[in-house]
Amino acid sequence: MGPTDRLREHVRENRTGMVHDLLFALAWVALVSFLFDVVFVSAPAWVFYMFMLAGIPAYFGFFWSLEAAKASGEER
Repeated sequence: MGPTDRLREHVRENRTGMVHDLLFALAWVALVSFLFDVVFVSAPAWVFYMFMLAGIPAYFGFFWSLEAAKASGEER
């Protein structure tokens, strides 16, 4: 199995997760960019970068809470 076949298989197996990851990243960047273009116009650049970095724990927190909600719904 060549590298191309492995890549195709990986994408085929993880397609939905990869799309969710991409959508979350796009939404987070759009939200932070909007906030700093409209609300926090005079904020220093380092605050912008900290908000961007906050996307990492936000990502894991969002998907963890989503999994918890699904598990709670299945118990009922």
